[in-house]
Amino acid sequence: MSFLKDINDLDGESQSRTTIEAVYEALRGAILSGEIEPESRLRVEVLRKTFGVGASTVREALSRLLVENLVTTEGQRGFRAALVSVADFKNIVEMRALLEAKAVRESIQKGDDEWESAFVAAHHRLAKIETEMEGREEQAVAEWERRNRAFHNAMIGACTNAWLLNFREILYSHSIRYLHIAITDRSIPRDVRSEHQAIFDAVIARNADLAEKLTIEHIYRSVPVIEARLSALEAKG
Repeated sequence: MSFLKDINDLDGESQSRTTIEAVYEALRGAILSGEIEPESRLRVEVLRKTFGVGASTVREALSRLLVENLVTTEGQRGFRAALVSVADFKNIVEMRALLEAKAVRESIQKGDDEWESAFVAAHHRLAKIETEMEGREEQAVAEWERRNRAFHNAMIGACTNAWLLNFREILYSHSIRYLHIAITDRSIPRDVRSEHQAIFDAVIARNADLAEKLTIEHIYRSVPVIEARLSALEAKG
C-alpha cells in the first residue's frame, strides 16, 4: 500500500512534521485517492502496528479526519472511511459550484498580471496532460488531479475572501474521491479538455458572467458520471 510507504519513508523534509501530522496526511491521502475504499474499517491496532506509532497517535489522526467527515465512527465499534453516495456528491457539487463561481468572479475583478500569469501557466500544464492522457486515464489520474486542482486554485487565486476559500477547499477535497471515479469512467462521453479551455478563455477575456456560468456547468457535469458509476458498482456488489 503506497500510503504505508509514505509514512515509512519520511525524509528530511518531513522530519519537522509531527508524527500525528504524518499519519493524518498519509491516511487522508489514501482515503481521497480511493486506496482506502469507502466504508473500510480503520482498526486502531492494525494502523498502530503498520505505522509503528502509539495508539493515541492513530486515534488523534483519525479524530482529525472525523472532523473533516472523511471518517465516521459508530459508538464503540471503531472508525470507518466515510461512504460515498450520489446524494453526498450532489450536496458537495451544489456548494462547491456556488462558492467557486463567486470566487472566480472576484478573481476576474481583482486579478493582476501576476495572477493572470499564474493562471496561464496552470492551464498550460493541465492542457498538456489532458491532451496526452487519452486512453491511459487510470495511469495518469493522480497527476491529472494535481494539475486540475492547480488550475482551479489558480483561477480563483485573486479572491480575498478567506472564509469562502476555506470552505471551498474542504468541498474540493471531498470531491477528489469522486473525481477519481469520474475521470476514469468513459461510459458517458465528456470533453473535459474543451470545458477547461472554454473556462480559461472566458477568464482571460475577463468575462465574469460567462466564466461563472461555465464554471458552474463544469462542476455539475460530473453528477451524471458519478450516478452511473456508483449505480454500476452497486449492481456488482
